Amino acid sequence: MTTLLSLGHGYSARALARRLLPLGWTVLGTTRDPAKAQALRDEGVVPVPWSRDEVGAALARANHVLTSVSPQNGTDPALDLVGDLIAERATTLDWVGYLSTTGVYGDHDGGWVDEDTALTPSTARGKARVAAESQWAAIPGLPLHIFRLAGIYGPGRGPFQKVMEGRAQRIFKPGQVFSRTHVDDIAQVLHASIDRPDPGAIYNVCDDDPAPPQDVIAEAARLLGLPVPPEVPFDEADLSPMARSFYAESKRVRNDRIKRDLGVTLLYPDYRSGLRAVLAEERA
Repeated sequence: MTTLLSLGHGYSARALARRLLPLGWTVLGTTRDPAKAQALRDEGVVPVPWSRDEVGAALARANHVLTSVSPQNGTDPALDLVGDLIAERATTLDWVGYLSTTGVYGDHDGGWVDEDTALTPSTARGKARVAAESQWAAIPGLPLHIFRLAGIYGPGRGPFQKVMEGRAQRIFKPGQVFSRTHVDDIAQVLHASIDRPDPGAIYNVCDDDPAPPQDVIAEAARLLGLPVPPEVPFDEADLSPMARSFYAESKRVRNDRIKRDLGVTLLYPDYRSGLRAVLAEERA
């Protein structure tokens, strides 16, 4: 039986589960919140409480592992909890995926980066991800695959609600661009990697169209038939410290490897097609 243990079973992992469950997979998803256990069951996922004993027992059942757990306080919570058990199982696992971020590349003034670009993060989050990638890669014999995700969007995580409520800001910072990825493209990349394992591989997961953030908000407004919000200079924008930190880095991310090595054809190669799909699903 093919069984996936999903550590930190969140938005992207749920999208992967929706692909695997109809194929007969068993998906074990961890949760720290007992109230969410029933929601996982409703999706066909076996809930696993976040404890060493429970996660260790789930790990013993799994032949595939995906971790979506973010670093906290300079360490990786999954490795803190069961890192020794993962090391013991390393050579018996078929595939392990680690969801990282394109933030590991740092700022490139809007220039292009690929998987061979040096890791020069400027934010604390990016530095923590570089450290976590290294910690996972240091486990001997682990069939590790690293996925560096661009900005994630999809149903429930699009700009439409903010635009409809008049809260969206078209923030303008000269030269600023971001790469993005629809959650369903993340899921298909992960699935393709499971089907074509290549331990040690690193993949950027993003679409073909890096774009200024204000253009995305304008397109969302257009799709809704609402007025395009006025541009707000970055220095005057009402942003949380975390949101503001995203603007400290600007880059365009190449995705050639997922196409060449995994045979992926993107479902949503640009934000326009992706937003249309998100709106259609949210209105369904």
